[in-house]
Amino acid sequence: MAVAQATQRLCGPGSEDKPGPACLVASQDIGALPDRPVYWRIYTYDDLQVARREVPREGAVAQAFGQTWLFVAGADAPSLPSARHVADVGPLPVAAGSNYQAEYLKSTFSPGMTAPLHVHSGPEAFYALSGGTCLETPDGVQVKRGAGHSLMVRQGPPMLLMAVGNEERRGFALILHDASQPPTTLTQAWTPKGLCVAEK
Repeated sequence: MAVAQATQRLCGPGSEDKPGPACLVASQDIGALPDRPVYWRIYTYDDLQVARREVPREGAVAQAFGQTWLFVAGADAPSLPSARHVADVGPLPVAAGSNYQAEYLKSTFSPGMTAPLHVHSGPEAFYALSGGTCLETPDGVQVKRGAGHSLMVRQGPPMLLMAVGNEERRGFALILHDASQPPTTLTQAWTPKGLCVAEK
């Protein structure tokens, strides 16, 4: 089984051309969140400069998978006249009043590839452009398949992420973490039950 090492490295040219580790496409200081449901809102643009002009304070622009993306983590949907709305993922399990930072990663996993066991200091959400995802934690297992699926995991539990099915899994992740703590910490303090299976 291949393992894609979790990393905060910046994405470089050609980073999406073949399966490999996740990489960072954008980050943004969010600050304190209101006591209302918070969503990860995903948009695309035809023009990078237009996206940069319209990006709200709590948003971040990224280029990945041949497109220009705008990601927003917050309670209210922004007014973005030139954007195409792709998805809203959430509500995210966050604590009102805590200071957060958003890290946006992209990855391409071949079937059976996993990320190493790790924990986050805030919730993580996933949005897939293709393929299937299995996410195992001590709370159980989540499995989703096909373009446009999403999953979430709360702050704290260790997790195993695996690409399942017979298609490359291409997609994004949002780590909405406590700004005073590291976003990701590798761990060996938990052993998965093998609930994720790289079946065809």
